[in-house]
Amino acid sequence: MTYLHSIGEYFLMLKGVFGRMTKGSVLRSLIFKEIDELIMGSMGIVAFLSFFIGAVVAIQTALNLNNPLIPKSLVAYAARQSVILEFAPTFISIIMAGKVGSFITSSIGSMRVTEQIDALEVMGINSKNYLIFPKIIAMLTYPFVIAISMFLGILGAYTAAVLGGFVTSDQFITGLQDEFIPFHLTYAFIKTFLFAFILATVPAYHGYYMKGGALEVGEASTTSFVWTSVVLIVTNYAVTQLLLS
Repeated sequence: MTYLHSIGEYFLMLKGVFGRMTKGSVLRSLIFKEIDELIMGSMGIVAFLSFFIGAVVAIQTALNLNNPLIPKSLVAYAARQSVILEFAPTFISIIMAGKVGSFITSSIGSMRVTEQIDALEVMGINSKNYLIFPKIIAMLTYPFVIAISMFLGILGAYTAAVLGGFVTSDQFITGLQDEFIPFHLTYAFIKTFLFAFILATVPAYHGYYMKGGALEVGEASTTSFVWTSVVLIVTNYAVTQLLLS
């Protein structure tokens, strides 16, 4: 029953987020602030992880191609499919659940502990809209992060495969173009938009409805990461089943 109560509370929170809107000029400044903190602040770790994930995928694929009948270009094909379909959208989103999700939960949770949310309500401001709506809008730019992640993942695969002497540059480019299905990109970005909404709202829920003091803020951040990850994985399965099966 506790889980059902939490799910119901989550959807009621979403209803409140899109209820009475805050003044447009105030929301605009909040949205740009959230883009800077949530998106731009995550670019470093995303770029670093994406490059080396792509490199590792290429090396592991190349080392397992022992059969001389299998073309070397398969290294690039495997790296492209792995990065575009799963590693960039899903793996990076799990990392973002830890970085961005914990930040959202702790920042809103701290405001709950220090009664700043209560002060907003007393002033007649819709606290859900004021705190959560800018985060949702800011996370709509998240697909750009994943697009950069895809590019850097493939660049990392190219660098590792070519400089490592596993394939030539021409073989890698041939494999990269081999049997490319444009819908796979569409699938990845549909998935990314859903992940962006989850990354903004599930951690916000755990921060907004937390109770206690400073210790409970830390516990809420941990719980937020776990449940955001679970929702991301379940959503990933559902979208994959619907769009690719």
